[in-house]
Amino acid sequence: MNDAPEQLPPGDLQRAESLQADYARAIDEIGKRIVGQRDVIHEVLLTLLVGGNSLLIGVPGLAKTLLIETLSRALDLSFARIQFTPDLMPSDITGTDLVQEDPQSGRRELVFHKGPVFANVVLADEINRTPPKTQAALLEAMQERRVSVQGETYILPQPFFVFATQNPIELEGTYPLPEAQLDRFMFNIVLQYPPEDEELEIVKTTTTDLEPEVQPVIGGEELLVYQHLVRRVPLADPVTQYALALVRATRPNSSAAPEFITRWLAYGASVRAAQFLVLGGKARALTQGRTHVGFEDIRALARPVLRHRLLRNFHAESEQIGVEQIIDQLLETVASPIDSS
Repeated sequence: MNDAPEQLPPGDLQRAESLQADYARAIDEIGKRIVGQRDVIHEVLLTLLVGGNSLLIGVPGLAKTLLIETLSRALDLSFARIQFTPDLMPSDITGTDLVQEDPQSGRRELVFHKGPVFANVVLADEINRTPPKTQAALLEAMQERRVSVQGETYILPQPFFVFATQNPIELEGTYPLPEAQLDRFMFNIVLQYPPEDEELEIVKTTTTDLEPEVQPVIGGEELLVYQHLVRRVPLADPVTQYALALVRATRPNSSAAPEFITRWLAYGASVRAAQFLVLGGKARALTQGRTHVGFEDIRALARPVLRHRLLRNFHAESEQIGVEQIIDQLLETVASPIDSS
C-alpha cells in the first residue's frame, strides 16, 4: 500500500515553487478589482489549475462577470461572455458557415466564422435560461474541447475553461441543467453577499473614476504546464481512500451510506466527484507550498465538489434539510483512515 507517497523530482519541485509564487501574484492582481471573496477566487483558480469547468451561483450584482473577466486578464487568456436567453441558438455559441465571395476569383464559398466559444475562458451567463439544445452545444464543447459544424470539426483553443452562472432566485422561465450535465462541472461555487466592511469598500472603489490595471502573471502555455504538474503530484493511498469513502457514502443504495443519507438523498455523487476531489486536493496542496495531499485538502473541497451532485428526496425537502447540512454531517460521519485506525 502506498501510505507514503513518492516525492516530486527536482525539476517538478522548482515548478511547484513557481506555481505557488504565480498563484499568490494572481490573487494580488485579481484583488485589485475584486474586494473580498477569497474563497471564491481560490476555488476559481483551482478550477483552472485542474483544467476543469465550474458553476458560479449567486444573486445579481456580486461581480461574477467582473471576477471571471479579471481572472482572464491576470492569466493573459482570451475572454468571451455569452448571455444565455430563450432564443439563443447553438450556432450563436459555436459559430456558423457564411457564404462569402472570393474577391479575386469572384466565386462564392462557405467560410466558417467562429463563435464566442473560441476563447480561452468562456462565461456562460445564466446558462439555465436557454433551452436544452443550446445548453448541449456548450456542454459538448466543454467535454470534447471541440465543436462540429456542418460535418466539420474545429478544435477549441487551449487552455479552455467554461464558467457558467445561475441566478438562484429567479426560477420561472428557466431550463434546469439535468443531473448528468451538472456532473460535468468540477465545482459549484457559491457567492454570498459580502460583509459590511467589504461592501463599503466595494461601493467606495466602484464609484470613482479610477480603473485598477491588472497585470498578467501567468500565460496560457505556463498554465498548461501547471495542469500537468498537478496531475503528477503523488498521493498516498489513505487519502485516495478517504476521498472515495466520502463519495461512496453519498449513494443511498450503497452499504457504506449512513442512515441520514438513505433518508434524505435520492441520488449521490458519481465517480467524477472522487476524481475532482483528488485533483482539486493536489492543486490546493501546491498552492499552499506542499507537494503532498492531506485529508484536510479533501475536506476543504467537499462542499464545492458535492453540493451540485447530491439530489435530495421528498423527506429532505419536507424537513427543510439543505445540501450543505447533509455534506457537513457527512464530513462528521465519515472518518479518515488515520482517524479510524
